[in-house]
Amino acid sequence: MILVGTAGFSYQDWVGPFYPAGTKPAAMLEYYSRYFSFVEVNSTYYHMPGLKLFESMDKKTPDDFKFAVKLFGGFTHERNCSKEEAEKFIYALSPVAESGKLSCILAQFPYSYHCTAENIDYLKQLKDYFSGYELCIEFRNREWIKKEIFEILRQEEMGFVCVDEPGIKGLITKVTAVTSKTAYLRLHGRNAQKWYSGEGSERYDYLYSSNELLEWIGRIREMDEEATVTLISFNNHPKGKAIENAKALMGYLGQV
Repeated sequence: MILVGTAGFSYQDWVGPFYPAGTKPAAMLEYYSRYFSFVEVNSTYYHMPGLKLFESMDKKTPDDFKFAVKLFGGFTHERNCSKEEAEKFIYALSPVAESGKLSCILAQFPYSYHCTAENIDYLKQLKDYFSGYELCIEFRNREWIKKEIFEILRQEEMGFVCVDEPGIKGLITKVTAVTSKTAYLRLHGRNAQKWYSGEGSERYDYLYSSNELLEWIGRIREMDEEATVTLISFNNHPKGKAIENAKALMGYLGQV
């Protein structure tokens, strides 16, 4: 089962390109869910979520809708969160977990997170913190692309997040692997010029061409053969580019 969506849904610059004029933030998710059956929740990376957030999201979406929820940055970037804080995070997710809408928790690590024995142990600790939940790991540093790392992920039942991003030395791109029941692909755009020098979301300001999307069709189908569910998330959100590319990809996959 291949689910295509976007990284986030509440963007003011999507009013016009996607949302009708005058759409308020509170009405965006319900409108979004008419066109897509999956979304990535990214606001949870910036601050620990509360229960009310996911109670609201659960009410605004159909029964078959799915969420991937990005893990709070304190777990992935500062790495100073305790098991008690993990329990608080899990509690906040309980409305969508209990309704069957929580597909996975996304843990995105920074480029500075290197492939060391200590960091491998931390991944295992994180899996322990979120035992019973599907945990998918996104690396940004190419050091992690090793057979032994994929094997550890499989042993620990953690998903590997495939990425499409600029072909800059050290970054990961076009590497596919399925290490759990969830196959996952995040498309960040290929804006190499702004990846390190851009301000705010400029690094993600990129529209994939038809040929660039078609490069992934065969890989996506191969990933889906190994997984229970395949999540495709477009993170090139500026000016609604993610919406345009997500709809196009769904068309190529025969979903429109």
